[in-house]
Amino acid sequence: MNAFVTGATGFIGSHLVDSLIELPNYEQIKCLVRSNEKWLEGKSYQKVSGDLHSFRVLGDALEDTDIVFHLAAVVKAPSQKEYDYANVEATENLLRLAHKKGVKKMVILSSLAAAGPSRGEPLTEQNSLNPVSKYGVSKKRMEDMIHAVADPRMSITILRPPAVYGPREDQIFTLFKMMKYGIAPIVGDGNHPELSMLYVKDLIQGILKAAQQTKPGVHTYFITGKEIANWNQIRDIVSTVLGRNSLTVRLKPKWVKNIAGTIETTASFFGTYPVINKEKANEMILEWTCSGEKAMKELNYKPQYTLEEGISRTLRWYKTHGWL
Repeated sequence: MNAFVTGATGFIGSHLVDSLIELPNYEQIKCLVRSNEKWLEGKSYQKVSGDLHSFRVLGDALEDTDIVFHLAAVVKAPSQKEYDYANVEATENLLRLAHKKGVKKMVILSSLAAAGPSRGEPLTEQNSLNPVSKYGVSKKRMEDMIHAVADPRMSITILRPPAVYGPREDQIFTLFKMMKYGIAPIVGDGNHPELSMLYVKDLIQGILKAAQQTKPGVHTYFITGKEIANWNQIRDIVSTVLGRNSLTVRLKPKWVKNIAGTIETTASFFGTYPVINKEKANEMILEWTCSGEKAMKELNYKPQYTLEEGISRTLRWYKTHGWL
């Protein structure tokens, strides 16, 4: 089977490519690479140089392709236009080209952000989509577009993971790094808001299970970990693994917004858009939980890693590679 992967040089994509290389039924693995190979350097794959708006490059790459794994996305940008260009328009380009080239299967990564916060009960696929960020809006628009333009004969699986962590991840890593230096910032009382988190290896399992789904049409699933987490649990696990207690700094929602606003304003003077920004702050103070029951039932997805196992493996990787 021949596969084409977008977002392959990133955190999640590189883990997917590692798994595809090890699977005997994937004979050719083509990866879209814009510039730096990053985590793919030295690995056995076919490099496709370009981006998701390089129509001729994409068309050539999709020749004789059986399955497309579309993981590429912009996760931080200052405007809705930039999010939509990268996450909606680019996906539509790829979807239409894949149909034209006769691709039968696509797995497309969306996000819990497209559905919005859970507000007391884990979200299911039956809930309406109510995103609260520009990124979430772009992912919702992406999903709406897929339903509108997809050929009904194709099999398309949309996956919505919550916050994903693991080796090579560099955003949640910032929190772990703060805890290493003895500070544990926690929003709320530590038990609430709750959040779903997903170890990257479990997400890769979900992606590979989705690849086996051949039923025509568009199918959507939340992919979750074994348990719903809270910030007190995360702090305690990190402290145990690192062998260091952290000073818990409990942040009121208003403080989180004010701090993020200051960071964003300061960064704008240097022409950058920071990871910690006003939109991210608005998300951090809300509850983000979802149910993976549908994926477990229909895809035979079975999360393997507890929160403790996943964080422990992640922190060990950071330490081994000199990140911590």
